[in-house]
Amino acid sequence: MNKARCHLAVLLLTLCALTASAQQRRMRLMQWNVENLFDTIANGPTHYADFTPQGDYAWNTLRYRAKLSRLARTIACCGEASPPALVALCEVENDSVLTDLTRRSLLARLGYDYIITHSLDERGINVALLYQPELFRPLTVGCHRVPPPGRHVSPSRDLLHVAGLIPTGDTLDVVVCHLPSQLGGRAAQRYRQAVARRLRLLADSVMQRRRAPHLVITGDFNTAWPDRLFSRHLGCAPLPADTLSLPPARSLLLLTHGLRGRADVAGSYKFQGEWSQLDHFIVSAHMLTAAASLRVQRPACLLADFPHLLETDRGRTTLHPRRTYLGTYYHGGLSDHLPVLLDLWW
Repeated sequence: MNKARCHLAVLLLTLCALTASAQQRRMRLMQWNVENLFDTIANGPTHYADFTPQGDYAWNTLRYRAKLSRLARTIACCGEASPPALVALCEVENDSVLTDLTRRSLLARLGYDYIITHSLDERGINVALLYQPELFRPLTVGCHRVPPPGRHVSPSRDLLHVAGLIPTGDTLDVVVCHLPSQLGGRAAQRYRQAVARRLRLLADSVMQRRRAPHLVITGDFNTAWPDRLFSRHLGCAPLPADTLSLPPARSLLLLTHGLRGRADVAGSYKFQGEWSQLDHFIVSAHMLTAAASLRVQRPACLLADFPHLLETDRGRTTLHPRRTYLGTYYHGGLSDHLPVLLDLWW
């Protein structure tokens, strides 16, 4: 009798564990620099005219619609069984392209809404956040502009901060950024450092206000670890290998260092034959603790290295992202960056 009861107890515990595992739900986040997602209309300063039918890139409706269709299919594929809950995009022009992407492509079936900045960037590009309203309901939206340090540096993209309600009833803070280019010498570096420090101030503000800070910073940082931009100005570090070595809950952890995909893919961007991880996810350390209602589990991030996003290097067997343009020559790819994915669990 005791033996039978013991077996029954083990069975019940097993069923409870399986039920708890089945009830655990995933929230997938995606970040992607989509390489100059412009419409075909010159509706701004003269440099916008490059991406028009008469411009340097001969950017026309056929090419624009083809890119939207491929972007939509890739975003849907990145979700696997269900679409990504949040999609952070860099290098998008305006509301028009996001309306076309979310309402006039395959994504129209998935119910995305979006929020976009309207920055003073000289190329006319912005950052944006697509979201699934049933998984993320925006509560507050803030666009933070960091002025350049002098007249000889052009304004860059604004920082987008969206705080939203998630199914657990908690608040998730998401910051989307596209840091200034490294081109431009010391002035450009000062600008990048100023933006990183502003990011840190924003992160500290969020983590001080929230009793349980669920904070995600994502975007194109135009650099990889161990650039001191991360350690010195943003104040973050890669995820430690040992969970016992986790820093305090209000620290920032870089999750995307050392990502690898298939074959030789070892980053989200390739330049002169070398891979770099320029696109990142950074989270508050609280999200790796047992107390977090939305948790990071290892491995947290992965590269979306689908075959249609890559092509073979000329005369070699190595790979690189298939770009939309090579110079001003239309190449027909999607982007010079690969998407990065982050899975959160509740």
